[in-house]
Amino acid sequence: MDRSLSAVIFGTLTLRFSTGLTGALLGYYLANLSRHGGEEVGPVVVGAFAATFYAAELLLSPFFGILSDRLGHHRVMLIGPVFGGIAVIMTGLTTNLLLLGGTRWLEGASTAASVPSILGYLAMATAFDEGLRGRAVARFEAATLAGLGLGVVAAGVLYQLLGPVAFFLNAVIYGVSWLIYRFGVAHPAPAEQATIPAGSAHYGWRRYLDLVTSSHVWLLAPTWICVNASIGLWFSQSIYQFAREDARFPDQVLLRGFSPLEITVAALVIFAIFGAGLFYWGRRFAALRRTTIIFYGILGGAALVAAAMVVNHGDGLPVVLVAGAGLLAAAGLFVLAGATPAALGLLADISERFPTDRGAIMGLYSVFLALGQIAGSLIGGTAAEWRGIDGMLLATFGLMALALLPLARLRAYEHVVGGAEPDVVRTGEGPPATDGARAAEGEPTSG
Repeated sequence: MDRSLSAVIFGTLTLRFSTGLTGALLGYYLANLSRHGGEEVGPVVVGAFAATFYAAELLLSPFFGILSDRLGHHRVMLIGPVFGGIAVIMTGLTTNLLLLGGTRWLEGASTAASVPSILGYLAMATAFDEGLRGRAVARFEAATLAGLGLGVVAAGVLYQLLGPVAFFLNAVIYGVSWLIYRFGVAHPAPAEQATIPAGSAHYGWRRYLDLVTSSHVWLLAPTWICVNASIGLWFSQSIYQFAREDARFPDQVLLRGFSPLEITVAALVIFAIFGAGLFYWGRRFAALRRTTIIFYGILGGAALVAAAMVVNHGDGLPVVLVAGAGLLAAAGLFVLAGATPAALGLLADISERFPTDRGAIMGLYSVFLALGQIAGSLIGGTAAEWRGIDGMLLATFGLMALALLPLARLRAYEHVVGGAEPDVVRTGEGPPATDGARAAEGEPTSG
């Protein structure tokens, strides 16, 4: 992997660290807002702020995807850290709820600007190398997961040490991300496109609607949204559920109240297993079809649910059986991890049919992620209210089953999603030069 791709991945790590850090710091800040001169904040406001972030990402990703195709992925890549830096500085300076809600919109805009441009760049730079594409998207997912997780873990320590001043430190980290993108990533000329659509008479939103309503995109959408929802379900509810004791369900072991340290250790183990799975399955792109990896991932998710159900009702069961279920759950999580880079790789393959619109196509990652997160949050809350951890596990199984339904049709058409459209004229097709990212966008390599 060349310098530019490595810089994009490392910048993703620092950028997502800032995103996770901001979200967690805001939770502590809102919980203590009255101590800083603000008003008391309830769960509804906290939920509204979270929804504002995802709404901004959902609504603005298409715009920035189109913009990155017109101006160049690298230029739009630089906008995200600027929005994020402004957001955290504003957050540290105010206790006004309306302004704080505006900072969540800016934070969502930061992600909306960053993800389509970054993924468009990755898709372009790996267009000629299956193995490189697998490694790149897996490392992007790993950097996203690791950054968010480390940000959440660091937030408690930083807030305890610095209080709201930690927001200003986060602005510096956003600045580091900007410097990585500015000086570590190749600077392609936006006018130098790899492909030109012959006879194309329209761009912008009309073109975007044509893209997102194509059968190639919507073959993938249901499966990926369901997988994202099943993961988002746990992101939104797990810490809250594991940290409290629910007297309604005395038979559920996982609802007996765990300490923050125990939850943190468990989260680190889960991140490590999931991250290892991302790297493993990302290296299998050249050997296995994308839909095969997704299928394995869904089966792994089902095994994880079944094993977790045994662990959750482990009282009175032999220790060996519970330990075996725990190992099966870990194995299921490892396999499930492959579904996300495989789906992202398939989206990159779809972008090959629309090579002048890679940013718009890859921006659908944020759209599918936001839809899945919103759906998972709503489903998870309802399921947990109904049956606690059991309800969440059953909801996860249902989402996995739904993800499986459209997969057969997607598999039948998988061989055509990466081909070129008949009306697309290649102007610079061929293997990339020494620096894949520079060659992919037409810039001479520096050697």
